[in-house]
This record gives sequence, C-alpha cells and structure tokens, in this order.
Amino acid sequence: MPQKEKVIILGSGPAGLTAAIYTARANLTPLVFEGFQSGGMPGGQLMTTGVVENFPGFSKGIDGQALMAEMRQQAINLGARLIMEDITSVLIDKRPFTLVSMSNQEFETDSLIVATGATARRLPLDSEKKLWTKGISACAVCDGALPIFRDKELAVIGGGDAAVEEATHLTQFGSKVYLIHRRDQLRASHIMQQRALEHPKIEILWNKVVEEFLGNEMLTGLRLKDTKSGEESELKVAGAFEAIGHTPNTSFLSGQLDTTDTGYIITHADSTETSVEGVFAAGDVQDSKYRQAISAAGSGCMAAIECERWLITAGK
Repeated sequence: MPQKEKVIILGSGPAGLTAAIYTARANLTPLVFEGFQSGGMPGGQLMTTGVVENFPGFSKGIDGQALMAEMRQQAINLGARLIMEDITSVLIDKRPFTLVSMSNQEFETDSLIVATGATARRLPLDSEKKLWTKGISACAVCDGALPIFRDKELAVIGGGDAAVEEATHLTQFGSKVYLIHRRDQLRASHIMQQRALEHPKIEILWNKVVEEFLGNEMLTGLRLKDTKSGEESELKVAGAFEAIGHTPNTSFLSGQLDTTDTGYIITHADSTETSVEGVFAAGDVQDSKYRQAISAAGSGCMAAIECERWLITAGK
C-alpha cells in the first residue's frame, strides 16, 4: 500500500528546507526527499560552496555546508521528516499524486512542492575537480566579493548573457577580468556584447578553450588552447568562474509540467503555482534569473504558504 501524505517536498536546498520549515510550522508534517544523485544534491549547491557572505544574519559569513546543516536541523526540529533518496517517477495527472522513490517505495500526496534546483554545468577536467571551490566557482554573484578574488586578475568562461553579467559583476572586485570564449563572436545579446566590449576592465580572449586549471592548493592560472591554431598558452589568474549554463533537475517529471525551452518549470506570475493545480515549484528549478540562496529560500516560503492555502481551499 502507498504511504499517504498531505505534502511532499522534493529537494533540500534553501528552497526545499524553507518550504519544509513553513509547512511543518503549519502542522502539515511534510515529507522531504532530500535527493541523492539525479534529483539534486542533498543540501543543494551550497554544499559545494565555501564561505557564504551574502546570506542575511551571519555578519562574519558562514560555511555553506554549515548553513544547510542548520536549516536541515531546524526543519527536523519543527516536525519535517527527511529521506535521503531521489524520486524516480511522478504521476500528477490524477489525484492523489503518486511518487516512486529510488528504493521502489510508493507514496501518495495531496500536494507537491518541487524544489530540486539546477545543476551548474562544469568543465569535465580532472584539474577542475581538484581545484573546485579553491579559486573555481560557478557563481560570481555568490563568490566574487570574497577576499581571495579582490584586486586580482580573474577569468570568466563562457559567451552568453550570463557570462557577460558575471564578468561585469567581477569588475567591481578584480583588477582585470578575462572573458574566455571558444568562438570568435559572443552568444550574448547585442547590448550585453557592447557592455563587455566597451568595459575598460574586461578583455575578451577569442577562440580559446580551457585545457587545464593550474595550481596545487589554490588556482594560479589556466592553460588555454586556441581553437583555430591549436596553440597553447598560459594565463595567470586567481579566480575562474564557469558561466556555461545550468541544467534544471526536472528529468524525473517526464514533461508533466510546463517548462521553458531550457527546462525550467514555469510558474504563474507572482506565484509558485505550476501548470498542475496542487503542484508548486520553488528555487532554482524555476528561477533562471537570480539563482541565489536567499531568493530560493524566499520562494520556498511562498510555495509553502500557497500550498497550505490550497490544501485548505481544496478541503484536504
């Protein structure tokens, strides 16, 4: 027999755990699937972040893993139940919704909050894995202001709007920012291209790809390869920011919710409601613009409140 729930939350990043805190305080005893591999990393992207300086309430900053551990314990203290598994399949075309976990256990729920986040695309290099969080990041807004990057030469890898935005943001902190793009023309919108081309602290390195991240304990530079000539060169930088896109963790939904062309769940204006009544989405799984821990937490709060109100209205 399926285990029956009032609300199930998928994901345990800032959005999922905030939703768990709010629904637990509303006496809904939420069941949270933290994720394991395919459904998003338990604790979300902050689990791979060092010092978090821009989450309110921590004047000296806080380690990303420590922040998520506190949020997780807070949710548990308030009555949330957590399972460290992925959900492998969801059926939301009839009520109650049916979910199957990776251990092949079946669950039924009256409502569902999807907060599985998005995974930053990263270069498949051993040196990248070695120096990740040691001078390499996928979020300039999150990490660019850290002391290790101030007044240093930095690099952004990518050629779209996000890459230009990251490079422009980093000019506030770094002495110079190199924008490394594999082609001879940016993919960014015209206005963003002009912003990069005209900024005195941004230098674009055309037709270049990263072959290796250099350094032992911390990043010291990049080995680049020219995509036309094959010539290799080294670039000395103290920080490298990968801006090559994100992949929303939505494959398990099998297209049952409306999404953008890039896979982000579409929510109603000023709401976390999705195309299916009783299903709500929060955090980076539906936010391709801000992608910040605090905005994810805020949308988790919204999803919980809307979920609670929907359950009351639906008589659940």
